[in-house]
Amino acid sequence: MDPDGQEAGEGLAGMTMTVPNVMTGIKITKAGPPEVLKPADWPVPTPGQGEVLIRIEAAGLNRGDTMQRQGAYPPPPGASEIPGLEAAGAIAAVGPGISGWSVGDRVCALLAGGGYAEFVAVPEAQCLPLPNSVTSIEGAALPETLFTCWANIAEDGRLAAGETLLIHGGASGIGTTGIQLAKSMGAKVFVTAGSAEKCAACVKLGADLAINYRDEDFVQSVLAATGGRGVDLVLDMVGADYAERSLQAMAPRGRYVMIGLMKSAEATISLRHLLTKRVTMTGSTLRGRSIEEKGRLRDAIRGGVWPKISSREIVGVVHRTFPLEDAAEAHRALEASDHIGKLILTTQYLSAT
Repeated sequence: MDPDGQEAGEGLAGMTMTVPNVMTGIKITKAGPPEVLKPADWPVPTPGQGEVLIRIEAAGLNRGDTMQRQGAYPPPPGASEIPGLEAAGAIAAVGPGISGWSVGDRVCALLAGGGYAEFVAVPEAQCLPLPNSVTSIEGAALPETLFTCWANIAEDGRLAAGETLLIHGGASGIGTTGIQLAKSMGAKVFVTAGSAEKCAACVKLGADLAINYRDEDFVQSVLAATGGRGVDLVLDMVGADYAERSLQAMAPRGRYVMIGLMKSAEATISLRHLLTKRVTMTGSTLRGRSIEEKGRLRDAIRGGVWPKISSREIVGVVHRTFPLEDAAEAHRALEASDHIGKLILTTQYLSAT
């Protein structure tokens, strides 16, 4: 049983696990293109107070990883210089002050760094138990997307049943999770995506309207679908001119949440929208938040979402996996943006489960 009495996976009380002194991890040899990612030997970290050591079986890729590789998104103070913001596997050791977790328990975790490796030490407050119904590959696709979507859709975005959410980048990891979360909350979901295939995948996941931004003006499509009213909440990871256009597509008292800047950090908007529609604009990042704040989010997700993960009402959408040593190839695929859902790195320990 996991700390909340739910099915946690295959961990056994009193189990021991052999932990080597050296592991394979990905090193950013210098700021640059994907080719700067190289496998290297690293010391296996030792879990500190309130931490667990995870033997990683799978790790998710995120846009923040590519920014770190390019030198634009350094890890927070004290975090591992190894890239990787989420992982899944089995607990290999526990540090001082840990109760409720045992060696062998299957978990996924939100990380401040260190996921592109075979072991990682992480605060237990950032861990979630993997149900038997969820594979490690699927589990590695969940932490970054769920923490982000819960914080920005449920909390900052205050999405309510019966409201309409517009997600830019609907076929991304955030988008595919956001669709499922919002639908489970009783909302209507519109998305933008860049191909007919991506739009079809979003509709299959539950989106009520998928707009191919290469062929349609999403503002006009949204207004037509809502009888001119607009959407109640926008989740934007694109930036640039999407800001002004999203404001045009919003309903009175709408909320606009910025979580990424895929196009540009610069935008020109008309403040008239804020006055006439009484729109609230906000933005957030996740990596630099405190352990306490991440723990609070973890607890909210465990209570509000995790039963839906266990029942597979919400699933981690995985497009493709790569061996850990092929991290450079995985980054090339991520930057090509042809995927639907998440790209995942796998380690030698996946085959051991």
